[in-house]
Amino acid sequence: MDLMRNKRIRLHLMQVDSVQRWMEDLKLMTECECMCVLQAKPISLEEDAQGDLILAGGPSLGDPLQLLLKRGWVISTELRRIGQKLAQDRWARVHSMSVRLTCHARSMVSEYSTGSRSSSQEMGQIEKLLMEKCSELSAVTERCLQVENEHVLKSMKACVSDTLSTLGQHFSQLLELALTREVQALVRKIDASDNIYTTESTTGNLFSLTQEGAALCRIIAKEGGVVALFKVCRQDSFRCLYPQALRTLASICCVEEGVHQLEKVDGVLCLADILTDDSHSEATRAEAAAVVAQVTSPHLPFTQHLSSFLESMEEIVTALVKLCQEASSGEVFLLASAALANITFFDTMACEMLLQLNAIRVLLEACSDKQRVDTPYTRDQIVTILANMSVLEQCASDIIQENGVQLIMGMLSEKPRSGTPAEVAACERVQQKAAVTLARLSRDPEVAREAVRLSCMSRLIELCRSPSERNSSDAVLVACLAALRRLAGVCPEGLQDSDFQQLVQPRLVDSFLLCSNMEESFV
Repeated sequence: MDLMRNKRIRLHLMQVDSVQRWMEDLKLMTECECMCVLQAKPISLEEDAQGDLILAGGPSLGDPLQLLLKRGWVISTELRRIGQKLAQDRWARVHSMSVRLTCHARSMVSEYSTGSRSSSQEMGQIEKLLMEKCSELSAVTERCLQVENEHVLKSMKACVSDTLSTLGQHFSQLLELALTREVQALVRKIDASDNIYTTESTTGNLFSLTQEGAALCRIIAKEGGVVALFKVCRQDSFRCLYPQALRTLASICCVEEGVHQLEKVDGVLCLADILTDDSHSEATRAEAAAVVAQVTSPHLPFTQHLSSFLESMEEIVTALVKLCQEASSGEVFLLASAALANITFFDTMACEMLLQLNAIRVLLEACSDKQRVDTPYTRDQIVTILANMSVLEQCASDIIQENGVQLIMGMLSEKPRSGTPAEVAACERVQQKAAVTLARLSRDPEVAREAVRLSCMSRLIELCRSPSERNSSDAVLVACLAALRRLAGVCPEGLQDSDFQQLVQPRLVDSFLLCSNMEESFV
């Protein structure tokens, strides 16, 4: 009975929630429809008109900031679509969409003024300019409907395009000003708060904003968000909020401004303190590792100039290796190993530190633990570390000692489970880096002989000759050809004549062209 009662209660709540959402969405949708009716404009029955009102719908949004973001997205989409219809000379659609755009712009201004603080003089001026341009766009597009002369219409099209461009600029300025004010308010609230619940709520709001893209992350960084969040991470009374604050910092540091602010407030030192303090929870240290991974990313050119990182690198690397060793979940291991992988790109000294810390043993042992390593994304981090460490001569003996060649051999057979583009790409990276690691390590004859004994040459040949085995990846093909040639130099007897003549003897580019044009492997 209790179970049935609970089900009925949940069903009732779902129904109420659905109706409530519909009512809130209706506010965004009906204004445009009313505008069309009031101006006696027929609702278009064209095939692309079905998306007009849908653009204004979506999940219900409560506070002014989220409503501002939603309305901003709708207006941005409308501007883009008007530009598309203008290029196609579909004047009826251009005009009806211009009317709807005016409605959305007016609603955005009205909603923000009602639900937020009073507008500044600068915002008031831009709001006025925006609405003037909206009216101008509606008027000129209406005139275009009455023009039949193609030459006149062509000149008017240029005028519409200029008006649309200026309108877009005013909209972007207004949206940025409004978002900046909202971010300033959130940052001030975090900075001044000594209440854990207020800080938690406000930090959560800030994190939500970071998920809206790089532009908002730049605003947050410029308005002191990084400083405020590190202030939270330096107060013992807010320890339970460290993971949330660090997660937000990792998101902000995807932009250059965020990394610069982190360095200004000695953020690296704070991260090192958190990582090396065992009294912090594993979740906290994992989120600190995520920030380290972000600010040392080799894909971001501005992170390479983080000079303060070198001062704390040894203790950070030591703490990350320990975190990998003690990780209780795959997510924690992934964050820690990703940070280590990025650090090996950041500075060559890191590889020597990892050797001294027996990191190879820690990583290879983790590969046999499905709780920590069970995805190609994690194996991608491990093989990245091994590939970067393999430039050191001592690495080869450690790999042999830990039976690492067999593990690398297994990585050459990495296959995606789900077939999603992200997972397929991760598997390609694992195969490529495994081949690179093998080629580098095979400078050592002992490693090369072990690789031959484990039939690595057969697998490399299969990857070269069968595009389906490497998902037709050129990067994997080049790496496999290089590894095969390195092994053939040590153990040429492991190759058949046809393999030697086609994959080893020619120039690398000729072998590459031969293999890249193969549909199936030769039997």
